[in-house]
Amino acid sequence: MTGFRELWDQLAPIGRDPGSGGYLRYAWEPAELACRDWFRAQADARDMPVEEDGNGNLVAWRGAGDGPAVLTGSHFDSVPHGGAYDGPLGIVSAFLALDRLSDKPRKRIGVAAFAEEEGARFGVPCLGSRLLAGVLDPDRAAALTDRGGSTLAEALGRTPTGRTDLLDRVGCFAELHVEQGRALGEAAVGVGSAIWPHGRWRLDFTGEGNHAGTTLMADRHDPMLTFAYTVLAANKEARLSGAHATMGRVAVEPNATNAVPSLVRGWLDARAAQSETLQALAEAIHKRAVERATRDGTAVSLTEESVTPEVAFDGGLVARLARVLEAPVLPTGAGHDAGVLSGYVPTAMLFVRNPTGVSHSPAEQATDADCEAGIDALARVLDELS
Repeated sequence: MTGFRELWDQLAPIGRDPGSGGYLRYAWEPAELACRDWFRAQADARDMPVEEDGNGNLVAWRGAGDGPAVLTGSHFDSVPHGGAYDGPLGIVSAFLALDRLSDKPRKRIGVAAFAEEEGARFGVPCLGSRLLAGVLDPDRAAALTDRGGSTLAEALGRTPTGRTDLLDRVGCFAELHVEQGRALGEAAVGVGSAIWPHGRWRLDFTGEGNHAGTTLMADRHDPMLTFAYTVLAANKEARLSGAHATMGRVAVEPNATNAVPSLVRGWLDARAAQSETLQALAEAIHKRAVERATRDGTAVSLTEESVTPEVAFDGGLVARLARVLEAPVLPTGAGHDAGVLSGYVPTAMLFVRNPTGVSHSPAEQATDADCEAGIDALARVLDELS
């Protein structure tokens, strides 16, 4: 029987940056496409036919049982220089969990590889699952552009299909994922209960481009100052409200050392335990930015790009899996495809312990022993559900 390390080592080199040690696997770019080829090869080796849903999502099917299917899986794509385990662990574990099921499943089981979960290329997280669930308009998605100006339609080779009958054929979904914190403690595997509300906003700071050497400090209308103040304000407002706020992406025009910028564009990622807190946080940050812009002689606009309300996983399913696995139950502040699908099918998550507590970074970790425990747990879950 194939072990975790043997299969993991086949996938691990794909898209790894030798400098940072992190991963550059962007949706429909060469590294992520190579992961898809690996997925098809694993499915072929197990005589599992692969279905493409027209939105970039892949599903490999096992069995031909009657009734609604059981779906598992995760994603291959990464944030820039992200960790190895976020996403791919759920797909590798799914294939290996199926290998460990001694009997043919009573229901069909699908292993899914969802497209653009991180949103690192086209800016919308869980893009593939949103399209599949019908919560994102296919024409709007087709027009999304990456930083190089390519559209999603060009990357996909077509306008996305949007909602199909795939979810109508699914009875439940269980996603295994590496823990993105250190809440599990002594437990190797836990069961997810909920996902915090979270969203992304774009802030455009406009000012007056000018010469860095000849423009008096008193005469400047520098949007970088407004942006810098807003970053600090976001940090303060998040701490005051017990929420999370991050501005980890920025674009500057003309982006020259000897020029006062004319435009600074920053992206805000915000998360909170309640939707009301999240909305109030975004509004407070915008208000502070506008107040500062008035003093700087600049202007700022806020554009909501995506907001996901609180997701509580199916209570009965969570309790059932926690009982079967004798595992702790914990919430997460990270978004997942499971959060999107939970509005349409009963959904739960399994988390594999991360000793560093670090994610979206090369320091993200999971021991082979814990990964094996995760595979065993997922096998038990699939056996229970099928």
